[in-house]
Amino acid sequence: MDDITDVPGIRVGHYTNAEAATGCTVVLCEDGAVGGVDVRGSSPGTRETDLLRPTNSVSEAQAVLLSGGSAFGLNAAAGVVRYLEERGVGYPAGDGIVVPIVPAAILFDLRLVTHRTRPGPDDGYAACLRATSGRVAEGSVGAGTGATVAKVLGPARSIKGGIGTSSLDLGGGVIVGAIVAVNAVGGVYDVDTGGLVAGPRAEDGVTMLESISLVTTPGYTRQPPPAATNTTIGVVATNARITKEQANKLASVAHDGLALAIRPAHTMSDGDTLFALATGTAEGAPDMYRLCAAVALCTARAIANGVSAASGLGGVPGVGELGDGGVV
Repeated sequence: MDDITDVPGIRVGHYTNAEAATGCTVVLCEDGAVGGVDVRGSSPGTRETDLLRPTNSVSEAQAVLLSGGSAFGLNAAAGVVRYLEERGVGYPAGDGIVVPIVPAAILFDLRLVTHRTRPGPDDGYAACLRATSGRVAEGSVGAGTGATVAKVLGPARSIKGGIGTSSLDLGGGVIVGAIVAVNAVGGVYDVDTGGLVAGPRAEDGVTMLESISLVTTPGYTRQPPPAATNTTIGVVATNARITKEQANKLASVAHDGLALAIRPAHTMSDGDTLFALATGTAEGAPDMYRLCAAVALCTARAIANGVSAASGLGGVPGVGELGDGGVV
């Protein structure tokens, strides 16, 4: 299917509020998955990331939440926790008590439309109810609903971002997948062709420009919006049987895929955060060399897929709506 749900044990659900241009996406792994995380951006918004560090005691998560709504959107994780607790899923704390482990990260989508609706607990719960192991909707849905990209000339020249997914079969029963909500300052590129997928629009409104060239040109002045208003967030997953340290390595390498697809990446205006989940159902020892390569490739492809599938919202067009403006 070319979805993160190709990884056995992974389900994905979206909650979308197109009117408010926001939403959230849950990645469920109810049987537990060894988790890792790497926060690279300079303006992050996260929950439960410390728990995933190799030195800390709990190794498995039961879900990861990706949400719009900036810091407000972290509240949606409470709904995921409620959903899992009702089903007896979580860390066994004794005496029949389970504590669901739900790390989360948010992106900033508060300016696309003037609306004070942000994802909350009921929306996180709704995303869980919609979770499936089948095809995952891409584009302007879930955590990618209000996402935009290519903002180095300001929001008026931006392109609609979105959420995308991808997977790779490494053979021997080992699958790798990724899902990424793309809300970046930089432009977006196709890792397989090197071509520009989305760049800031020229004055004609349709021709796309190269973000990295603009930023590095003498005399460039950074345009609004200010810092902390962007961020790309996502999850990479595999069914390989790996340790918590190795899961954190995969989360780290996933950022290589982010940098392959987004230029510039990890800026002072981004809070880029990527999680890793390993369900451990595959037999045999893991080949970390191949897993690292696959994770980076899946992440890059998921980013391009999400932006390519996005539809216009709030006056910001999707790339498919620009016609034949071309690239300069």
